Amino acid sequence: MTTAAPPRTRDIAYRGFRLPGEEAAGVGVGLRAEAHGLLIGEAAGVRPGPAGDEGRYEWGSWTAPPVPVGFPVGEVVPSWTALTPDGCWIEVELRGWHGDGPATGWYVLGRWAADDRTVRRGSVPGQRDGAARVETDTLVIGAATVTGWQLRVTLLRPAGGGAGPVLRTVGAVATGRPGTAPPDTAHRPTSATDGPDPAPVEQSPGRPGDARGVVLDVPRYAQRLHGPYPQWGGGGDSWCSPTCTSMVLAFWGAAPPARRYAWVDPPGPRPVVVHAARHCYDHAYGGAGNWAFNTAYAGLHGVDAFVTRLRSLAEAEAFIAAGIPLVVSAAFRAGEVPGLAYDTRGHLIVLVGFTSDGDPVLNDPYAENDEAVRRIVRRDRFEAVWQRGSGGMAYVIRPSEVALPPAPAQANW
Repeated sequence: MTTAAPPRTRDIAYRGFRLPGEEAAGVGVGLRAEAHGLLIGEAAGVRPGPAGDEGRYEWGSWTAPPVPVGFPVGEVVPSWTALTPDGCWIEVELRGWHGDGPATGWYVLGRWAADDRTVRRGSVPGQRDGAARVETDTLVIGAATVTGWQLRVTLLRPAGGGAGPVLRTVGAVATGRPGTAPPDTAHRPTSATDGPDPAPVEQSPGRPGDARGVVLDVPRYAQRLHGPYPQWGGGGDSWCSPTCTSMVLAFWGAAPPARRYAWVDPPGPRPVVVHAARHCYDHAYGGAGNWAFNTAYAGLHGVDAFVTRLRSLAEAEAFIAAGIPLVVSAAFRAGEVPGLAYDTRGHLIVLVGFTSDGDPVLNDPYAENDEAVRRIVRRDRFEAVWQRGSGGMAYVIRPSEVALPPAPAQANW
């Protein structure tokens, strides 16, 4: 059955760049293109590392073209996939754009490395002025008039050469200014009881469609089985995001091999989740829930991954119908969504399908054991807390050969 497209209720636009292939759209300095991405060629220069890092790094950069979106922007969330050998890292910067020129200065949205043995991946707190501010993984527009964005990615390797980073994809999702205050960092922290009460639930559009009765066979992982690792954001009770990312990677047969997480000691019930929490961990924020860091971790395993926002469960159904599970973020009180009996200011859940009546089927990692992970919830209630809690945030993770569903006219994927 094919249904009409849902009404467009919010301005959301995503644009991604695949490298190589689209590098000519932007400006590269000190880089060269190879089959698997952009990497440092003859370095553009040498620069110091961030505060606390005494290293010296050769660098090259790629600046995307300005991306106009055609509406007043309230928030922009970047995401990327890259490879970084030991000692190497990338820095992702973002600025607002309007008309023929920049509307804000540059803001650093992440200093990222695949591992943490030599470079501490992290967001950059304290970036705030009248034009905009950085909230961990999100650029929140302030007084500036912004109708587009521009990204710059700098690749860095230890001075003296050797293997360097490889940039594969980069993009961002822009969201229109809401009528009220935009979602702040309600998706963090990820455990159960702190913080202000959520606003009342409001209804949002979206009707059962093509994914009615489709449930994808995503493995069930309980985050709460993992307790003894407080150094990565407090242990399993806070690991909803990397646990969800791990479930989706396993669904695609793209989980890291056991030798990669052989370091986990004690191994516990599922060491691959501990491995994911460590490698998604944001050392500045102090948690494993940074959205872009989770999709970047997924990208290390041979899949495409990016962060976007969806307007409704009707849009989400298009992904399920295409065979693609989604990781989504919601905020709610205990019982506000029947079947979710806990409070959270922000929690990541895998949307794995829909019942024949159109209700969402979830793999909710906030469970005592794997058997309790599967939940079926009311469509209207879950859609409302997802849209309210994170603005409809979703991780899209899938092998490149698995086609995305057709995008709407105002493309948000």
